[in-house]
Amino acid sequence: MFDPASRYASVETAQLTVTTPDGEERKIVYVRRRFIPDVAGTTLVQHVVVQGDRLDNVTAKYLGDPLQFWRVADANGAVRPEELTEQPGRVIRIILPGG
Repeated sequence: MFDPASRYASVETAQLTVTTPDGEERKIVYVRRRFIPDVAGTTLVQHVVVQGDRLDNVTAKYLGDPLQFWRVADANGAVRPEELTEQPGRVIRIILPGG
């Protein structure tokens, strides 16, 4: 269902049956909630945020793939990935993929 590199690749799906106002039953398939894992990986580098940084660009620079921004967010415990680059001077941890 999801790309193997997606943060949702290992999240299970579930199914819910609902009845519409006209009496028709419909099955809704959805992705279960994803919790931020407790990540203890090997630090590749610590990046100091500068004005104008975007997490996708930071991730492309260090991991070679802007779509892996979620790995950096997980490594830093960020629920909202954009919060990592809001404050210049903040140090964010970039970990090795798989760690």
